[in-house]
Amino acid sequence: MSSESPGWFTRLRSSLGRTRDAIASRLDALLQEPLDDAFFEGLEEILIQADVGPALSAEITERLRRDPGARTAEAIRTALGTILRDLLGAPGSLRLDPAPAVVLVLGVNGSGKTTTIGKLAFRMRQEGRRVMLAAADTFRAAAIEQLELWGERVGAPVVRHKAGSDPSAVVFDAAAAAQARGADVLIVDTAGRLHTKVNLMEELRKMDRVLARALPDSPVQRLLVLDAGTGQNGLAQARRFHEAVGLTGVVLAKLDGTAKGGIAVAVVRDLGVPIAFVGIGEGLEDLVPFDPAAFVAALLTP
Repeated sequence: MSSESPGWFTRLRSSLGRTRDAIASRLDALLQEPLDDAFFEGLEEILIQADVGPALSAEITERLRRDPGARTAEAIRTALGTILRDLLGAPGSLRLDPAPAVVLVLGVNGSGKTTTIGKLAFRMRQEGRRVMLAAADTFRAAAIEQLELWGERVGAPVVRHKAGSDPSAVVFDAAAAAQARGADVLIVDTAGRLHTKVNLMEELRKMDRVLARALPDSPVQRLLVLDAGTGQNGLAQARRFHEAVGLTGVVLAKLDGTAKGGIAVAVVRDLGVPIAFVGIGEGLEDLVPFDPAAFVAALLTP
């Protein structure tokens, strides 16, 4: 289990309320029925509706059907938890040494990307790290302003250019500033959508190349912020980002507002990329490291 502050598991469980209703509560009722074909069909439907995905839901159900030890209601619940934990794998982690480490934060507009950056910066500041932010979403003046507000709120300086500037130029200047000022971590906000004449994925690759030249010894993490409520549509977006720059981790945002928390399982299985953090509320402290065992426990407990 995670070493987060006391009460974090209660908050996680509460944030998964809608998904838990979609899985645990319905599973509880289903487990009162005979463990026959109708039962397994019902279980598969529960998983699909929680956005685990049709193919993976069928695979999980078939594994349970063939498990000779899963012949009672409690054995089914335990086996299901084991399967889900196995599918989720190990949580993602950030490599932050040597400094300045870079965290390139990706995601479509509206995913909760900039808010996630603010919360991540807050976590790192609480850990005693010197954090800088780079406003490389230059195609929206509002995004620059929002990042500056977060910087003021958490005590992290922001490197910015005027709206419409070259995002890679912002990244280059931010990398130089991070070195000059002795920052431990540089967190880069990126555009979720560019004008029609500019290819978003190519712009992200360009930023990646700039960072490799400017900070050749620094680790570069590429975190995708995914709105958990977008479900399978969000998974299609994630594939595009992964193909473009090679994601190192995923942040599942807005987990508290969706019944589709099963997307976590689908993300890890489909992309082969670990989940690093989950957003479980609107507070500064409501971005927590992903703990697969805690997640499954919160998901399956009515």
